[in-house]
Amino acid sequence: MSAITITEAAEAYLADLLSKQNTPGIGIRVFITQPGTQYAETCIAYCKPGEAKAEDTPVALASFTAWIDAVSEPFLDDAVVDYATDRMGGQLTIKAPNAKVPMVNEDSPLNERVNYYLQTEINPGLAGHGGQVSLVDVVEEGIAVLRFGGGCQGCGQADYTLKEGIERTLLERIPELKGVRDVTDHTNRENAYY
Repeated sequence: MSAITITEAAEAYLADLLSKQNTPGIGIRVFITQPGTQYAETCIAYCKPGEAKAEDTPVALASFTAWIDAVSEPFLDDAVVDYATDRMGGQLTIKAPNAKVPMVNEDSPLNERVNYYLQTEINPGLAGHGGQVSLVDVVEEGIAVLRFGGGCQGCGQADYTLKEGIERTLLERIPELKGVRDVTDHTNRENAYY
């Protein structure tokens, strides 16, 4: 069961909006951009059939399904989606008290912390270029091996981005990390395929 609460008033309001979309099976998707940072924004978007991600958590409501983004889910603990009416009309409100709370600390495993900062700080910046980076593994005394995807793959700036942006950010956040390496790093010839 998801920790997010969608009040009956909010559900009725959203159901009404969804009914106007003329798309059978349409639901909503709840996600947080840059979760665990001071820039966290909780968002609700239309979610047409097939648009939910495989790892999303479905929450079946009376008239539609709310899909909860997997990365955002821990930050949506105690979140409340409500619809409040006043004389001006009504407004959908989302209160997510944990949206800005980092979900990792010094005791979290190294890979969890690397993943956390990739999701919350690094990928939102790369997304503008259609790119993303994911953690493959943490190897040999704290080297994070990363894989570039999307627009970063084969980009001439990827090495620069890796060293200048990503490595600097991760080393600032995680002192015991020694460095980062691209999984497609061709300077390391030992494991390279010719």
